[in-house]
Amino acid sequence: MDLQIIKRNGEPEYAVLSWESYQALLTAAGLNQPSAPVEPIPAPSTEQVLPGLDQLRTLREAKGLALEALARTVGISPSYLSMIETGERKPDSAISRSLGWELGIAGWRDAS
Repeated sequence: MDLQIIKRNGEPEYAVLSWESYQALLTAAGLNQPSAPVEPIPAPSTEQVLPGLDQLRTLREAKGLALEALARTVGISPSYLSMIETGERKPDSAISRSLGWELGIAGWRDAS
């Protein structure tokens, strides 16, 4: 039987075996399953859709953050954050990165 053991932290976690060996184990256990392989699950899309800055207020409110608190945490004034939320100003990459960090939006650092 061809078998591969995958370990995590030095302990066996998974065993990988060929389809033929798997079928033989099923037969030996009295579990005669259909021998057709399961259809593969399509890979997730590599294209990530990021929320836009026009959704900044909604994201902030969903996190329960006051405008003043988020602004101070990011290092900008509340009035400047308000202008970003309303679309009057576009933040630079450092501010976008900080906003993304505080709101849990991983891709905003590249969006500006």
